[in-house]
Amino acid sequence: MAEFFGFLGDANRLRILSLLAQQELCVSDLAAVLNMSESAVSHQLRNLRAMRLVSYRKQGRNVFYRLHDSHVLHLYQAVAEHLDEQE
Repeated sequence: MAEFFGFLGDANRLRILSLLAQQELCVSDLAAVLNMSESAVSHQLRNLRAMRLVSYRKQGRNVFYRLHDSHVLHLYQAVAEHLDEQE
């Protein structure tokens, strides 16, 4: 678990997960929104796939990424909700 949560400590990975929590996107769309190179986004997506946080589907020549499953979405939403709480 320490490795998993440490992996999520990267701001760019969290930004990608945040966008994918809203909708499925391709590398070029993610790169444009995040103001990152497609190469950098692809590298992060490869890491996120290795940790089973995102998955993809091919449609013709396009590859669309999404959160791997509802567990990832619920984890993301729970952390975001926790951080938004005011004491």
